Amino acid sequence: MTITLPSPTSPLIIGTRGSPLALAQAHETRRRLSTAFDLSPEAFVIKVIKTTGDKILDRPLKEIGGKGLFTREIEDDMLSGAIDIAVHSMKDMPVLQPDGLVLDTYLPREDVRDAFVSAGHDRLADLPSGAVVGTSSLRRRAQLLHFRPDLNVVEFRGNVQTRLKKLEDNVADCTFLAIAGLRRLDMAHVAKSAIETEEMLPAVAQGAIGIERRIDDTRAAQMLEAIHDQETGQRLVAERAFLEALDGSCETPIAGLSELDGTNMRLRGQVLRPDGSESIGDDVSGSIEDGAEMGRAMAAKLLAEAGEGFFEWRS
Repeated sequence: MTITLPSPTSPLIIGTRGSPLALAQAHETRRRLSTAFDLSPEAFVIKVIKTTGDKILDRPLKEIGGKGLFTREIEDDMLSGAIDIAVHSMKDMPVLQPDGLVLDTYLPREDVRDAFVSAGHDRLADLPSGAVVGTSSLRRRAQLLHFRPDLNVVEFRGNVQTRLKKLEDNVADCTFLAIAGLRRLDMAHVAKSAIETEEMLPAVAQGAIGIERRIDDTRAAQMLEAIHDQETGQRLVAERAFLEALDGSCETPIAGLSELDGTNMRLRGQVLRPDGSESIGDDVSGSIEDGAEMGRAMAAKLLAEAGEGFFEWRS
């Protein structure tokens, strides 16, 4: 099927949040589309949309509505036709999209690890008892308190630049940021060290960029197919199936990571009590084609192992 490609006079509109990282991801998407179809960058317009999550910075996400806070206004604009596609950090995305929208395009995944960032310490292991750790991630908070209950973890909302400024102001001794985000901002030097996945399993879909579109937009579908990374898609199918079966949101301390080796997939998952007092996990391998079922089966196993009261935060 022949499609009418966008042009500077009739551009494709890319919706995004306005943080430096979100803009870097939108520009990467525009660059890949421009290259794939040999089009001028002016054939794509990046539209910044302020979401509820961007407006409320003084309260934990779990208190104000979870992951959808960073997508609702963007998806409303797509459904109304104000934008054509939307670029998202996949770790922030709910597992279900609104009726009429689909999320099935992923760019090549970056480094999935967390970065340890501190002015006074080089590694997580160097932190003294009572050190103040700033994070807005319930997953990171629970993981830290699970193996370092002597740390004092405080709320740390805001974009990368805001959190680094808080470190400069001595609000905390250290924080954690996704290495993927730092690399996309050309700020990899900020990381004092990387936290290996054996020590802190990352958030589901961490390091991946997803592109959402209207389900009936055939032009967008064909254009996005040209920049879709199949391996990232295969990995996220398993991880997001795991998350969906656990009813994952910003209220749930859940970690998960899928890795590929030829035709085989390794999937690791973890769930914790929010206070870090208990953690359960699993590590399985199987065929790539069985990724979604592996994710669902792992979730069912962890739910069964958890026992009464473990998931009281889900109610």
